[in-house]
Amino acid sequence: MTAQMIDGKAFAANVRAQVAQHVAALKADKGITPGLAVVLVGEDPASQVYVRSKGKQTVEVGMNSYEHRLPADTDAATLMQLIADLNADAAVHGILVQLPLPKHLDEDAVINAIDPAKDVDGFHISNVGLLGTGQKSMVPCTPLGCLMMLRDHLGDLSGMNAVVIGRSNIVGKPMAQLLLNDSCTVTIAHSRTKDLPEVVRRADIVVAAVGRPQMVPGDWIKPGATVIDVGINRIEAEDGKTRLVGDCDTDSCAAVAGAITPVPGGVGPMTIACLLANTLTACCRANGLEAPEGLTA
Repeated sequence: MTAQMIDGKAFAANVRAQVAQHVAALKADKGITPGLAVVLVGEDPASQVYVRSKGKQTVEVGMNSYEHRLPADTDAATLMQLIADLNADAAVHGILVQLPLPKHLDEDAVINAIDPAKDVDGFHISNVGLLGTGQKSMVPCTPLGCLMMLRDHLGDLSGMNAVVIGRSNIVGKPMAQLLLNDSCTVTIAHSRTKDLPEVVRRADIVVAAVGRPQMVPGDWIKPGATVIDVGINRIEAEDGKTRLVGDCDTDSCAAVAGAITPVPGGVGPMTIACLLANTLTACCRANGLEAPEGLTA
């Protein structure tokens, strides 16, 4: 068996096209333009790349992009005031504070200062609670992207056995909750799980989000299972350069699985696409409109 490769780039392009279509309709029919504000504190190189990419794609789908770049020594009061101003700004429908923040700033306090209705990262404690109780919420972008791809590939997920490897607040826990909300039987596995290979072998769906390069080999995978590899790890290649790999050993897993996401080009492109989808959802809800079907959980 050779697994089907789930093309995250193509899927993300389709999501962005859907978002752009809905944004154009909002402008034409309601005179409303969704707006996304991104706050970057400090000069972290990776964060600068992400913020630049987010701003570019926001504009490409027809939304307004607002970037706020603050120096690394910005104090908490200044950052909190900016968030309060963005909360009050009717032109801003989504607010994202790029993580990680400099160590002197309390990430939890900053995230929970964002209006939950504008929390397009889905990290606010209110959104975590709403998701956990099956209510309408803003959903973290990476798990939402994984769910979209699973639904597209498998259709109805009801009754399937799903194993999520990793228990982070950003991916593992919300991913498990989304799968549970879709009526999967869900196991959250982690570094202390006893007989992890045997646990994974029972799964129809495997979501690997643990941050360890090529941790999951093919002999852990149930034949025909769908594997979503969230990991992005940089390792040294044979030529002395570096290359990106996932949490799964793609070659051996692809020999057994029914479908798998590659790294790179799988889950990664979906994260920003879902950020745009979340901003559109937030804008619709703020204006008493239904969020577009297929772009939410």
